[in-house]
Amino acid sequence: MSGLTTHVLDLATGRPAAGVVVRISARADDGLTALGAVTTDADGRARLIEGAELKTGAYRLEFAVAAYFAATGAAVSDPPFLDVVVIDFAVADPAQHHHVPLLVSPFGYSTYRGS
Repeated sequence: MSGLTTHVLDLATGRPAAGVVVRISARADDGLTALGAVTTDADGRARLIEGAELKTGAYRLEFAVAAYFAATGAAVSDPPFLDVVVIDFAVADPAQHHHVPLLVSPFGYSTYRGS
């Protein structure tokens, strides 16, 4: 099944990051086109684009991590070191499923192409 999903894990607590707002945009030479926003569920997961709606091209995910950490009461700097984590990536084959996980703490993050 094709589409685009994400999973956010809070590395500081070792738990799924529930309640993270994720904005999705299409990227082009003339700028960004907003496609929507979702909030991660209790398991830190979100479905961003369903099946055939995923097209070949460049995308941007924006994860509102400062708001998430503030809501959890995590010890963060003021202002927070990380506010919004931006991941720019491209889809070459929209028939494949694309999963973009985010592993995050108040002071660092990592991502990869998941399955």
